Amino acid sequence: MDTWRGSCHCGAVAFEVEGALEGLEVCNCSLCRRTGFVHWTVEPERFRLLTPEAGYATYQFGTRTSRNHFCRSCGISPFRRSRSDPDKIDVNVRCLEGVDAESLPVARFDGQDWERAMRDRDPARRGR
Repeated sequence: MDTWRGSCHCGAVAFEVEGALEGLEVCNCSLCRRTGFVHWTVEPERFRLLTPEAGYATYQFGTRTSRNHFCRSCGISPFRRSRSDPDKIDVNVRCLEGVDAESLPVARFDGQDWERAMRDRDPARRGR
């Protein structure tokens, strides 16, 4: 399994994550459009924070389900807990060392219509 190292711009928030770079998504919600986040959702046991949690702050909005982490110094968001998968870690592929996010295949997620997009993604949610 590949191990990737990532960080914010200044390095105050650094991490390692294991796995194949697949299942990547770009979302068009108001936050993701503004931050340029390329989502790679992984199980928590595949993610290791290498710096103290005190190096980042957390922003929540709307349903307050997502936990959007960003560096207190440089403002970059290297990972988060998303509303779509709050029990997993959502890594920003743009923060991984040696990875050209523009060259990777990504799916599109319609975060502007989150409820419909989640029903389309997961047929079990269609009755909700």
